[in-house]
Amino acid sequence: MPNDFLSFFLSWMSSPRRVGAIAPSGAALADLITREITGKTGPILELGPGTGAFTYKLLKRGVRQEDLTLIEYGSDFMKLLQMRFPGARVLWMDAARLTTERLYDGAPVGAVVSGLPLLNMSTRKVVAILSGAFSYVRPGGAFYQFTYGMSCPIPRPVLDRLGLRATLVDRAFLNVPPAAVYKLTRRPQMTLIAGSLAPEASAPIVAEADCYTSRLCFAAAAMNEANSGCGSNGRDFSSGWNWTPMNQG
Repeated sequence: MPNDFLSFFLSWMSSPRRVGAIAPSGAALADLITREITGKTGPILELGPGTGAFTYKLLKRGVRQEDLTLIEYGSDFMKLLQMRFPGARVLWMDAARLTTERLYDGAPVGAVVSGLPLLNMSTRKVVAILSGAFSYVRPGGAFYQFTYGMSCPIPRPVLDRLGLRATLVDRAFLNVPPAAVYKLTRRPQMTLIAGSLAPEASAPIVAEADCYTSRLCFAAAAMNEANSGCGSNGRDFSSGWNWTPMNQG
């Protein structure tokens, strides 16, 4: 949209850590972060939609406005989102409160699309956002997060604590600045069957005290991490480490 750059820039000027970027995401990044989503994926939870760059692309992918819940903390973007997407549910709230607000009955969400600047947030807040979002995600669902950094924006201890794995989807080199998209999913949980370890089909996030205090469960999780699949690009970031020697800024 022609006026989006100005509104985004002004919002960044007033609160740079909250907004995290001086301009809306480009078409290349919007294509990438929504690439695996279709009209059959919904409901969709979008965090930090801003001016709606990803939201427009979701609609083009066949997602209905009625299946969209948009969580936006910037009051300057609220009216804009309500005008542009009248059929969507637009909520003015901090995404860290997802654990205290019941947005859905059960866990029906097929995908979470996040435009939040996680690198600008404390570890405590990142944990609150991820655990809250995954409380609504159904088995097999995913959380899509982009970053301008060179590695996964979620640290290894956070992935381990929440029982998540991060896989690089791809990089949007045509975006300004270039960005990468990571897909977060639950790690398969291991169960002891007839003296051998076997993965369960799906399992919710396991609290650290419930799993990692058990030596058997810890060993099973390590074995699973070492032998797990590596996603579409062959790069599994459940350990929190990237293939590049450069550190994320």
